[in-house]
Amino acid sequence: MAKTPSNMIPLKSIAPAFSLLEPLTGEQRTLDELKSHTATVIMFICNHCPFVIHVQEELVKLANDYIRKGISFIAISSNDVENYPDDSPEKMKEDAERLHYPFPYLYDESQKVAKAYEAACTPDFYIYDGNMTCVYRGQLDDSRPGNGKPVTGADIRKALDQILIGELVNDNQKPSLGCNIKWKE
Repeated sequence: MAKTPSNMIPLKSIAPAFSLLEPLTGEQRTLDELKSHTATVIMFICNHCPFVIHVQEELVKLANDYIRKGISFIAISSNDVENYPDDSPEKMKEDAERLHYPFPYLYDESQKVAKAYEAACTPDFYIYDGNMTCVYRGQLDDSRPGNGKPVTGADIRKALDQILIGELVNDNQKPSLGCNIKWKE
């Protein structure tokens, strides 16, 4: 597993629009329909990455805790499924059902969305405010597979809590670290 950090796009970047397939429902979903007027968390994940598997349960807890507070969560898989069949739409649907994802898990077959967001790894996290301006990009927390630190979602939770009470999100942010996105040749 190649450890790859986030690109750490400039804060205040505007979220690129998209329309992607949701394998669970078979429907096309757009950013406009899924975003929140409070904040939107966009996560680039996949099925097979050990870094993602390490945090899957916390992603569900995190989303369940904050969706009821008006925050939207959107997960996107952009990996090359020809070379990584465990990340296929069929397997995405299985994972979404098995893990009870409370958020849409979308398939970026063309990889254009990952490129537009400058996503580099799985998991890669972005938080956009109600104007779809990036206020956070980086890690879920300090936990990584094998480092012994608990998975808490602390960094994302802190940023979301700051948004919810009307504070500016602290711009001292650490990159996420995970497997590189599996780009098509």
